[in-house]
Amino acid sequence: MSVLQQEVVIGPRFTAKLTELLIQASQKRSDRRADVLRRWLPLLMVALSTHISSDSWDYSMVLNCTEIDDVLEKYYLSPCYGIEFCIGFPGNLLVILGYIFCLPKWQSCNIYLFSLAVSDLLFLCTLPRLSYLYANDRTETSPSACVINRYLLHVNLYSSILFMVWLSMDRFLLIKHPTHNHCLLRPRTALILTALSWLAVNVEVAPMISLMVNDLQSGNESRCKDFASLSGDIDALGYSLGLTLTGYFLPLLGLCGFSYQIAHLLRVQERSVQRRAPSFKRPLRVAASAAVMFLVLYTPYHVLRNVRIASRQAWAGLQLCTRKYIEGLYILTRPLAFLHSVVNPVFYFLMGDKFRELLFAKLRKLVRRRQQQRQPA
Repeated sequence: MSVLQQEVVIGPRFTAKLTELLIQASQKRSDRRADVLRRWLPLLMVALSTHISSDSWDYSMVLNCTEIDDVLEKYYLSPCYGIEFCIGFPGNLLVILGYIFCLPKWQSCNIYLFSLAVSDLLFLCTLPRLSYLYANDRTETSPSACVINRYLLHVNLYSSILFMVWLSMDRFLLIKHPTHNHCLLRPRTALILTALSWLAVNVEVAPMISLMVNDLQSGNESRCKDFASLSGDIDALGYSLGLTLTGYFLPLLGLCGFSYQIAHLLRVQERSVQRRAPSFKRPLRVAASAAVMFLVLYTPYHVLRNVRIASRQAWAGLQLCTRKYIEGLYILTRPLAFLHSVVNPVFYFLMGDKFRELLFAKLRKLVRRRQQQRQPA
């Protein structure tokens, strides 16, 4: 039992005993000190009762703040992850199947979008297990599943924005070189950039895997922690700040830069673009929308993740409840950051050129064929 609990439990008995002793002392004295004791006894009782009540209230506050993460994981993370899976998985699966079976000729933008859909789908497959564990207050039973889950999560987090950068670059070059004569518009170049992107993201995430393995080996194999709660030989705060810079901030600058270049190019070609406004202005809308999406979804997550890691450091000197409140805010940003996997399929239909028409034509053909099979001969 803690000192605070002992004070709360023995406080009333201590107060009663002290009152009895003071009364006995005051009855045995007839001098002025007895009058002083009787005069100050009520004030002393009020002070003691207030102290005990304050300690009880502080103890209940400590109990309440330590439960914030458990409550949010069960009643916030679990349903959010379940909803994101139910919406995002069918959309990304439809895009992947559509690209495989409906697209006869692949262009560079199709390669970037297909890679983005594969990354999103792999990540979304990890959400049902997370949602189940959080909903039932269970811990991860498999250390390897914990590592794979966190690996796919962060690879998707940083590969998504990187593929969007290449897609915005592709749209900019397409406007500048409508005849597709630029080397970066070739499918082979897109494959090389995609492979390099996967490699770069894996290099970025590799230290996190080392952190997770060290944390699991330190005796916490039953607890699958998120990145901001890991501890190991690597400086978690420095690594997180570096990952924020290279994995998020620089790609976001790239998105904003290509959006600006597309807008500038359209203004320069304003007269010639007027006759083809819908097809030429669409890349600007998509690039700008992607930049805004990642700015809104990723910024709170990265800011709170770094604040959460910093709050755990000894030099921060924060109280337990303050650290728990910061952790609660960080938990709120996690489903928001992963929402991009649900929103990304919208870009496939906006940027897929003829993909939307081919996909709808294929679906209509399948529906007609199924209706004909149901009709009696």
